Amino acid sequence: MAPKVAVYARISRDDEGDGLGVARQREDCERLAELRGWDIAKFYEDNDVSAFKRNVRRPEFELVLSDLDSGLIDGVVAYDLDRLARQPKDLERLIDLYDARKQRVFATVTNDVNLASADGRTMARVMVAFANKSSHDAARRIQRKHLELAQQGKSNGGPAPYGWLEGGRNVAPEAARHIREAQQQLLAGVRVGTIRTDWQNKGLGHPRKGTTRLAHHHVEHMLTSPRLCGFRTYHGEILLGDDGKPVRGDWETINTIEEWEAVCAVVAERKRKDPGRSLARKYLLSGIARCGLCHAKIRGQVNRQWTPDSKASKFSYQCSVVNGGCGKVGRVGDPVDDFIIGLVIAEQRAKAGERAAAPAEQWPKASELAAVESDIAELTQAAKEKRITISTLLQLLPDLERRRDGLKLERGRFNKERQQTNSLIADSDKDFKSLPIERQQALILHSLSAVLIHPAGRGKRKFDPDLIEPVWR
Repeated sequence: MAPKVAVYARISRDDEGDGLGVARQREDCERLAELRGWDIAKFYEDNDVSAFKRNVRRPEFELVLSDLDSGLIDGVVAYDLDRLARQPKDLERLIDLYDARKQRVFATVTNDVNLASADGRTMARVMVAFANKSSHDAARRIQRKHLELAQQGKSNGGPAPYGWLEGGRNVAPEAARHIREAQQQLLAGVRVGTIRTDWQNKGLGHPRKGTTRLAHHHVEHMLTSPRLCGFRTYHGEILLGDDGKPVRGDWETINTIEEWEAVCAVVAERKRKDPGRSLARKYLLSGIARCGLCHAKIRGQVNRQWTPDSKASKFSYQCSVVNGGCGKVGRVGDPVDDFIIGLVIAEQRAKAGERAAAPAEQWPKASELAAVESDIAELTQAAKEKRITISTLLQLLPDLERRRDGLKLERGRFNKERQQTNSLIADSDKDFKSLPIERQQALILHSLSAVLIHPAGRGKRKFDPDLIEPVWR
């Protein structure tokens, strides 16, 4: 009876996603199995998966080992031994299975290695050791090349990030517009999760073929990447040149530095204030409205008497004993929302006219930051020219770097507040209720610190705006 074998094919990188590399391996392995008189039980393919990186799991390789161990297959055919293993530990797992059952068969297209024999296993260990060294050498050369490209402000190649056309140098206008709109939403109070859901529904933010799901951290990275304002990164950090300033990339930018810093400041502040806590709201004045009697926060709640055919309001604002209130004040929700929205939009349009006439405010500490950056560059250059010792450099540098980083953080907050104001004012001219709920609340909180809802008395059903007291900032 002919042995039943598995054909295993793997390629480390498939940028096009067409699988042509593993298809060629599969054809050659099929011919080899036919020459040996073996029956192919199943094809296993790990396309675009590295066998060298320790943190990468190869699902199909793991399945080969499992099926070999359980007896579903009697052997393995691969194009080359290094397609199966580039780490000695993976080879040893395979050898253990052949040790347990000497009748198992093994073959590769490029060489004749028999894992069932002691000599074959020794040869396989030598070959994998050399393949592992070759991968280490290649990784070192690639890492050095990537650093050199980064220092020159060039891209490492690969798929263009979302927001840029193929090649990564020219901006994709439509994708860039979506990024800028999402950043404005962030500045106006919208959560990253809301943006992610919206992008997911619209099919946005997928730079590579075959990707269908957007993760929260991927969207956050796309909206805060230093690449947006032209900064070159290396291993996730902004790369600094010999002058101590960020290296600029050779591609078109989507944001100015001020715009990018503002968005990063918003994301950082939310993580610091509310780590792991959902900021989602369902009703406009939840957490903003307060009881006129006990001053406890009033929450929105569903009106149980509401039906699609009724004229009753779908929700109401109610002071609740459960939330520490007196439970004596409640109001139908829609009229309250409409009243407050009208007041806020009118107030913000009036302020927008005043701001348009005033000159743009500049960050007051720009010269101080420039002086600190200049001191850092001079010290670094002096150490290179051996005018000061490395010991002296390391004593003076930390304080200057802390001052620089602190000033950059202040600049980011300043730009954030200015960008947030501009974004909120722009939103006041839009259809208010079409905006995400977080954005609506940000508009309200930009003008009001609270809304007091006073008791209406028994039997009064008509909405009275005099009982709704806005507390202006």
